[in-house]
Amino acid sequence: MQLIESILADAATISAMRRDIHAHPELCFQEERTADLIAKALTDWGIPVHRGLGKTGVVGIVKNGTSSRAVGLRADIDALPMTEHNHFAHASTYPGKMHACGHDGHTAMLLAAARHFARHRNFDGTVYLVFQPAEEGGGGAREMMRDGLFDKFPMEAIFGIHNWPGMRVGQFALKSGPVMASSNEFKITIRGKGSHAALPHNGIDPVPVACQMVQAFQTIVSRNKRPIDTAVISVTMIHAGEATNVVPDDCVLQGTVRTFTTEVLDLVERRMQQIAESTCAAFEATCEFEFKRNYPPTVNHEAETEFARKLLGEVVGPENVLEFEPTMGSEDFSYFLQQKPGCYFLIGNGDGAHRAGGHGLGPCTLHNPNYDFNDELIPLGATAWVRLAEKWLATPR
Repeated sequence: MQLIESILADAATISAMRRDIHAHPELCFQEERTADLIAKALTDWGIPVHRGLGKTGVVGIVKNGTSSRAVGLRADIDALPMTEHNHFAHASTYPGKMHACGHDGHTAMLLAAARHFARHRNFDGTVYLVFQPAEEGGGGAREMMRDGLFDKFPMEAIFGIHNWPGMRVGQFALKSGPVMASSNEFKITIRGKGSHAALPHNGIDPVPVACQMVQAFQTIVSRNKRPIDTAVISVTMIHAGEATNVVPDDCVLQGTVRTFTTEVLDLVERRMQQIAESTCAAFEATCEFEFKRNYPPTVNHEAETEFARKLLGEVVGPENVLEFEPTMGSEDFSYFLQQKPGCYFLIGNGDGAHRAGGHGLGPCTLHNPNYDFNDELIPLGATAWVRLAEKWLATPR
């Protein structure tokens, strides 16, 4: 493993910053304290900053030489609306808020790289350090682009990294093509006609309509899309009624849809609406169909993925650069990849043995109240960022 000595020397300082961020988590578009900390650190190190993109986003600008070439490195900075179960010294001090996905660590890795860049600019061009808010459901990447991220800071490509529990420290994983799914929500309100439960013939019961609908939705997955395509339809909420002896007027279904391509998503949405409306019509009920598209699929570009694969192999050895198995989770780095070439890759966070005394008894997995980022990753992640930027700007495009 080829770690940069200056980054190793700063590891304790950056780890303390990471733990400070962990203790003070902020939700999407509320990351004022976190953004202040990032901006102050960059400014203290002599790196110009631009603030306000996506409301609380921060961009650090590291220039050297005369080249007009530029590359972007991204870290997400927001936390999740959940209560932490850990009790170690840097546990969340804000009830109902927690860095349970490692964005504090992602921020720390990029800050460690920034501190090295401030003192050792071994490149000709510009490195943009993109600290992005609101990944957890707020679409912060989209909002930064709407505020002119790529217009103000033109870059050839952008790269993102996420820690991955269960994968060994010292390993990376990546894959070209779709790596994370689109995230979408639906809400279907079935309108029936209430009646006494002992006299159901006097009404139109929306509950059996809902039952038929839930079962029929799965035929979209099994019979409408191609077997080699991927889609998940999950009805996760069914709400109806207030009393056991009353047939309710309406029933509400809610859930999510995940796909790897927009074409499959178009098919699923169209067929869900047809099934919902036709099923209601068959029972003499009506419905209101709502479908909200959140994050698009995260699709890595082939050339940039192979570039990152080779570079990471130089840092940890090719045998420690794994092929990432796509997941149906979602990620708003997908918005960046729709506009710019790039790659989103993983860094192993270990099995949880790194957690200090006072951690919760549950697993150290993402979006879990017992999670904590592994600070051992900071020098490795920062080294990967530095080497990636240096090699990108030195490689003719």
